[in-house]
Amino acid sequence: MPAELPPQLRDPVLLKGLAQVAAATALAAVVLGLSYVRNLDLERELGGSFARGFVQVLAMGALIGVLFSIPLPFSGVVLAAMIGYAAWESRKRGDGVPKAFRVSLTAIGLGSAVVILTMLAAGAIESTVRNLVPVGGMIIANAMKTNSLALDRFKGEIESNRGEIEALLAIGVPPGAAVSEYVTESVRASLIPVVDAMRTLGLVYIPGMMAGMILGGANPIYAAQYQFVIMGMIFAAGGLTSMTASLLVGRYAFTGAAQLRRFEESSPTLLSTLRSLR
Repeated sequence: MPAELPPQLRDPVLLKGLAQVAAATALAAVVLGLSYVRNLDLERELGGSFARGFVQVLAMGALIGVLFSIPLPFSGVVLAAMIGYAAWESRKRGDGVPKAFRVSLTAIGLGSAVVILTMLAAGAIESTVRNLVPVGGMIIANAMKTNSLALDRFKGEIESNRGEIEALLAIGVPPGAAVSEYVTESVRASLIPVVDAMRTLGLVYIPGMMAGMILGGANPIYAAQYQFVIMGMIFAAGGLTSMTASLLVGRYAFTGAAQLRRFEESSPTLLSTLRSLR
């Protein structure tokens, strides 16, 4: 007698979900087609990210019940794993930047941990796995995006202005001062998405959490207040992450002899990256 499927896999709503996934995939296919027609050469990255995201979110959905049943202290292990993976993915945007993984791990870890622990102490995040893991994951994900933008912008600024920086170094300008302008630009650029989201919050941007709380029967005013708290956490984590990442890459960009390093493209393995942290 064949084994009976779990209740989650027998839910009729899954068929409706598959139809919705098909519609979203069709829209994504249009974007990939336009990329191909315009020779943007983004099909592999965009398509891979879309498929990967689908598989990962399904896997998380399947494991969510297990996560919610683990003891609270183990949620810290889950969040630490999220930070590690976020840093590993984010460092790709700074490929060639010295110690990109170390910078990403430190920046994302610091920005996320400070915000999560502070809001746990304030009671804005409930000390339950059901609340801590999803909200913490949201904060980490947004810190990762900010870190990626900071690394990408700093790398671009250095590559575009290498001659000017080396000229400043040649006349005795300290390394930190020589790149301070580009550190500032990378911080500003990385925070543009979250700043724009805050500016349009409630007018253009109506976040899903607020809508979900209202649909779930929560007081609309409280739902709006809590959504602002979430956005505040994302803003704070992004700011701390961006500033930390920019300061670290500004330091690691130079040799011990105060010479600007070459930002060479590379594809580091996990083992070689872990060794560089020692």
